[in-house]
Amino acid sequence: MPKPILILNGPNLNKLGTRQPEIYGSTTLADVEAMCAAQAAELDLAIDFRQSNSEGELVTWIQEAITDASGIIINAGAYTHTSVAILDALNMFPGPVIELHISNPHRREPFRHHSYVTPAATAMICGVGVAGYPLAVEAVAGLIEKDVT
Repeated sequence: MPKPILILNGPNLNKLGTRQPEIYGSTTLADVEAMCAAQAAELDLAIDFRQSNSEGELVTWIQEAITDASGIIINAGAYTHTSVAILDALNMFPGPVIELHISNPHRREPFRHHSYVTPAATAMICGVGVAGYPLAVEAVAGLIEKDVT
């Protein structure tokens, strides 16, 4: 069995389910974690699901993933548009990285159109709501399998 898939959630995602439900829906982050765990179990994979409002903590977790994870799924939240530090950390990660957004940032305010995560991402999933999370688990599993075989 490969190392776990690290699923990182950035600032304000701890408020999922109550924060702007017209954009993000009413599903909680705990519900999303359960969805990801179920999808990973179907694929005989493990996940390590985390959330932080701290940029530095996210960077530390990405650095730890270099040796501890087989892939990363990251919804960096607002740090997507501001964090060179997260980009630099992701660029050190040798495995697949899926950039994930619940909404479609390109249909929102212009400042959300630029992503510092994208240059380090293998792929991006956006605009399909929280259903993007299990899709990302399936996608990263396929990328891990492809890299192994």
